[in-house]
Amino acid sequence: MIIHGIQKLTLVDYPGKMAAILFTGACNFRCPFCQNSSLVLNPASEPVIPDEEVFGFLNKRKTMLEGIVVTGGEPTLQADLIPFLKRLKDIGYQVKLDTNGYRPDVLKQAVNSHLVDYVAMDIKSSLDEYHILSGVADIDTDKIQESINFLLSDVVDYEFRTTVVEPFHTKNSFHKIGAMLYKCKRYFLQAFSDSGAILAPGCEKPSDYQLDSYLEILQTYMKNVSIRDR
Repeated sequence: MIIHGIQKLTLVDYPGKMAAILFTGACNFRCPFCQNSSLVLNPASEPVIPDEEVFGFLNKRKTMLEGIVVTGGEPTLQADLIPFLKRLKDIGYQVKLDTNGYRPDVLKQAVNSHLVDYVAMDIKSSLDEYHILSGVADIDTDKIQESINFLLSDVVDYEFRTTVVEPFHTKNSFHKIGAMLYKCKRYFLQAFSDSGAILAPGCEKPSDYQLDSYLEILQTYMKNVSIRDR
């Protein structure tokens, strides 16, 4: 497993748990607003943390930390993701997997093997606009829908989340997203913020008014929806 970074403590990325974050490299999307552009475009240029260092840290902190967040990049691209998750579970950690949902086969394997306790799936936009927000012109949205349907079956605890980016998202986008995720367990909006290392220009932070208007739309489709890190 290629790990490029460790955040040793987070109190917000794994709901209700003290956790560490492990960052993998590479991604099959090219989202214009991506904050981890170096991990996406040129992961080979980023330092790699050896397995012994990763697991040395995790074993040392197992009495303090409750969970591990595996994020990216896109973790499901890693060939040894499944055995890596098993090692995390063997230590005794709860595991959260962040994914864009484009490899539903890997997502299902991880969940059905009881190696993941919580999944956070990014919803880029409505399916008809996915090619814009994912940066993949010929994207197969059936794969996105398959992952959505799998999580909606409630086989694992989950959340959906959308990074709201102006001028790409509109009220119509969120009507379509709301219908697509109808009555989902948990959904978050989070405002885009320019880190200075995004993939493409032209991305802007939405106003509070825009966020609130999108939230109001989504509340007609689902109960548990909120704005994260306004």
